[in-house]
Amino acid sequence: MFKTKVENLLETALKERLDLFLIDFSINNENHIKVVIDGDKGVLVEDCMFISRAIEHNLDREETDFSIEVMSAGATTPLVHKRQYTKNLNRTLEVKTSLGKNQGILTKATNNNITLEWKVREPKPIGKGKITIKKEAIIAYQDIVEAKIMIKF
Repeated sequence: MFKTKVENLLETALKERLDLFLIDFSINNENHIKVVIDGDKGVLVEDCMFISRAIEHNLDREETDFSIEVMSAGATTPLVHKRQYTKNLNRTLEVKTSLGKNQGILTKATNNNITLEWKVREPKPIGKGKITIKKEAIIAYQDIVEAKIMIKF
């Protein structure tokens, strides 16, 4: 009952703010509500406050004691939502699939897959030395085990 009410309040708040989307939601046995959100243009503290208030102000602490935590997806958090890929175009991603790992620039994100591009040095077909070759991998979302943004300093 409590979880359903919280889910409905969260859904209503996210319908008001279409630029935000849910990454994770849980309620533990002690009624600690944890919400992780992301946004098409990032997440500000005010966005977390908006979601928190939309839930908290519509629940009665006299009826059910609870705590609430609303946060944005961290920089090192794996990507789980298709909208996160679109938001991170032209950034370096490390993608793990059942076949192995790829690291490259995310150049395209469609409804079905993503495209990574990277450069690699390979021996010349004729003669000595190496040449730089541009490679590309098209990876279906269902094949992705984990995808993370590679942060460069």
